Amino acid sequence: MSTRNYVKGDIKVLNAWAFYDWANSVYPLVISSSVFPIYYGALFIDDLYIDVFGFNFKNTALISFLTAFAFIILSFITPLLSGIADYMGNKKTFLKFFCYLGSISCIGLYWFDLENIYLGLFFYFMALISFWASLVFYNSYLPDIANKDQQDYISAKGYALGYVGSVILLIFNLAMVMFPDSFGIEGVNPELTAMKYSFVSVGLWWIIFSQYTFHHLPIITDKRKIIKHVIFNGFKELQEVWNELRHIIIIKKFLIAFFIYSSALQTVLIIATYFGEQEIAWKEGTKTTGLIISILLIQLIAIIGAMFTAKISKKIGNIRTLLILNLIWAFLCIGAYFIKEPIEFYIAAGAVGLVMGGIQALSRSTFSKLIPDTDNTTSYFSFFDVSQKVSIVLGMTLFAILDQTTGSMRISILIFVLIFLIGAFLLNKIKIKNV
Repeated sequence: MSTRNYVKGDIKVLNAWAFYDWANSVYPLVISSSVFPIYYGALFIDDLYIDVFGFNFKNTALISFLTAFAFIILSFITPLLSGIADYMGNKKTFLKFFCYLGSISCIGLYWFDLENIYLGLFFYFMALISFWASLVFYNSYLPDIANKDQQDYISAKGYALGYVGSVILLIFNLAMVMFPDSFGIEGVNPELTAMKYSFVSVGLWWIIFSQYTFHHLPIITDKRKIIKHVIFNGFKELQEVWNELRHIIIIKKFLIAFFIYSSALQTVLIIATYFGEQEIAWKEGTKTTGLIISILLIQLIAIIGAMFTAKISKKIGNIRTLLILNLIWAFLCIGAYFIKEPIEFYIAAGAVGLVMGGIQALSRSTFSKLIPDTDNTTSYFSFFDVSQKVSIVLGMTLFAILDQTTGSMRISILIFVLIFLIGAFLLNKIKIKNV
């Protein structure tokens, strides 16, 4: 096996690894959560429906179906690529490939419009696939380069860097959208043009800042050839974990509950901005600014919410805290049906931020506490990751079908009230001390 010379626990390597969060976190914030949903909604100002792939789709149903399909693909290729990368030791090659593909796809969104709808949807699809696939190899580097007592700290540092970097770029993009003249952006619709430049900025940010990470991350490869059993090694590991979980009732109960409420949680987070763009009665000229401010509000409050949730879980336990959070989310979905004014949307955004980060972080840490003592933790978390991706497929597909048939995002989102309540019910069935 040949490797670039490095010492496990080297601070320079760890910092370079964490810096990739700074590079890639602009995608989920700018593309997934804020600017792209606003831009996408603005394209359908005259008609919410479009003929594509031989069907007449409502715009939000179309993007939901496409997102669900992307996560179906991810659910399949994640264990496939993980097995190959683990065997061949070429994580860095895969990481770079998906980084570059994702960056180019973000830049390609500049040409997203209704006249080039197929090309635009292709770039959206490839950017989503690339971001989530790159995370598989990025996260798997951590146990290779960090000692166990360093992993929590450096992981948190990566999260912090990602938050700061993505917010900086979002603020820059917000300024560009609000004051296009100051950036020399002119034309028929300078606001939309500024949004298109925002997509380009994400691609450039991602690809440029990732170079520091790629320069310092070690190359680990033994140049072994891919053979048949290696290709399906990732699926074999998932099967082994499933066989083990069949005999560990507590983890199985938690994973079922997690699968249920995660399908609602992740879908609501993905479609939130689309909902705000389409269902809120914004005053003329305030929609774009209002939506981006809402996203920033969620991000800021999410940090406080995650810390607050952690303190509560120490007092009453993880399972009980997750149960309460599910009930709050159900209440928020009910509230979403009634909100119409911007001030109501801001309040809802603040409430979402308060419980968003907490339920995701607590779900991951709860699973970590429940798994048995084993050297095979990577396989367990791979199973956890695939479960989450499949749950997103379920949630997005269910929402898309309801949105397409009813024509209303308000009515469609009510189904998640039931799903969160089922999640709370299943969590209540888990009886375990000290968790």
